[in-house]
Amino acid sequence: MRSMNLLRVTVLVLCLGFGITGCASDPAKSDSRDEFVSDASHDPFEPVNRVVFDVNDFFDRLLFRPLAEMYRFFVPEFVRDRVGGIIDNMGEPVVFANSLMQGRATDAGITLGRLVVNSTAGVGGMWDIAGKEIGWKSTSADFGQTLHTWGVGQGPYLVLPLFGPSTVRDGIGMGVDMAMTPWGYIAGIGPASTSNAYDYVSTGVGALVKRERHIDDIDELKKGSIDFYAQMRSVYLQYRNKRLGVISTLPTSAAYEE
Repeated sequence: MRSMNLLRVTVLVLCLGFGITGCASDPAKSDSRDEFVSDASHDPFEPVNRVVFDVNDFFDRLLFRPLAEMYRFFVPEFVRDRVGGIIDNMGEPVVFANSLMQGRATDAGITLGRLVVNSTAGVGGMWDIAGKEIGWKSTSADFGQTLHTWGVGQGPYLVLPLFGPSTVRDGIGMGVDMAMTPWGYIAGIGPASTSNAYDYVSTGVGALVKRERHIDDIDELKKGSIDFYAQMRSVYLQYRNKRLGVISTLPTSAAYEE
């Protein structure tokens, strides 16, 4: 099995493991699709989460943020926009699949149209022709949202190694989304060297693009935080509740806005 395919399966298994443990520890909190988690009341793993959060933050300060700064400094904005467009376009198949599973047929159709138009006229997604010329704006859909639509409860808050803030439901969703991404399987049809190169480059570039986009937002969030862990937890949960359509009275930080 290709290395990244193995990684996808491993992440999925780990997320499922977190999900089983989390749901078993607090079943009363996981059976309402409209539950609103806003603070520490649903963070039973806080001691472990804080350790993982600190390790993630250490590596971010040591490696990821400096790399993102170098990327921003040395690569012109025009090129960064083209690279970001390709990364966004590569995510459209997962959005399409989740939109279908959520019963959002119109959004699924728009997403499929965006994928076709931007992959061809937009040269692999470098230009958002579908959005700017046709008016097919991008939509969001992930498997965490799909599970919410199916009535699966949110579960406890989690901080995942490298991936950061999540919940049991979103952790499972992330693993499934990684497994659903078709490009790795397509690359796997070719030689092992091609598949491995695609896996490492796409993963690294995707992470770099995302981190660069949020340098200023995260810096601002950290600067104004007495407890950065608690602040990030609150921001993430508010962001997810907003995406899920759960009513919230607290503002969402730009650190998680798209």
